Amino acid sequence: MLYRLFRSFFFGNYFYGICAVALSIESSVQLGSRLNSLAYYLIVFSATVVYYTYAYTDKGKPDVNNAREVWYYNNQRLVKASQKILWLLSAVALVFFIAEQRSYLFTIPLYYWSIFFLFPFVALLYYGFQSHALQKYNLRDTGWLKPFVIGFVWAGAVSVYPVVFSTLAAGKEYHFSLFKILLFIKNFMFITVLCIMFDIKDYAEDHNRQLKTFVVRIGLRRTIYSILLPISTVGLGTFLVYAFSQHFSLLRVVMNTIPFVLMMSVANSLYKRKHILYYLAVIDGLMLVKAVCGMIGAI
Repeated sequence: MLYRLFRSFFFGNYFYGICAVALSIESSVQLGSRLNSLAYYLIVFSATVVYYTYAYTDKGKPDVNNAREVWYYNNQRLVKASQKILWLLSAVALVFFIAEQRSYLFTIPLYYWSIFFLFPFVALLYYGFQSHALQKYNLRDTGWLKPFVIGFVWAGAVSVYPVVFSTLAAGKEYHFSLFKILLFIKNFMFITVLCIMFDIKDYAEDHNRQLKTFVVRIGLRRTIYSILLPISTVGLGTFLVYAFSQHFSLLRVVMNTIPFVLMMSVANSLYKRKHILYYLAVIDGLMLVKAVCGMIGAI
């Protein structure tokens, strides 16, 4: 029973929702912004789960070698019920959120709205439009670009939205700063690296589909040692240079270093074949580790 619940928790993408909320809170804490309302975080959680689950609904007969597809096929009624409940939850939370923020929500400058709609638009392009004329804009089928698209959308959702809304709710104007930009880039590159790791799981399927992901293009070893580890090292080095230049406390430096070290360790482990739950729990779990470490380091 516990194993079934464990599988459902990760296969059903509920863990993604928790990671999105945790990373959103981390951004607010690190930037010294006040936390958003419960309604806001319910929207983040629900929207994340619904979005990731969409790709697995109504897929028909699954590949028996794909444990995730098999789980969705065997739990179609549960998944559809979950999607409906989460849609309803997000709609109710949105009503409360608009009511809470009505004093400023409709006075937001136009350029803010352009920022707000940029990330959902890119997320929509990831799945593609449901028409033959626009199907070519399905970014999900562009292997090398896919990790960067996901990283960009996640970085926007967890780095920009929570801070913008909390700043405006406090009656202040949101301004870009070097630290905010660096936080966005940090989240963008961190999640992009995790997505490249995740593509390793689908190597055989992507190869057969001629989807040119990094691992299909250059092979497993070069992906790990020429892309994953160098990007992680550069990210860590950039953070350390900035941290010491800004005189961050030792605790803050150590806590923000831990996720990078763990990411490099996990990247090294991918040379051997792993079960899908390893990717869902351990690799994606690095997002939660990053959020917790970032919050502790900012205290």
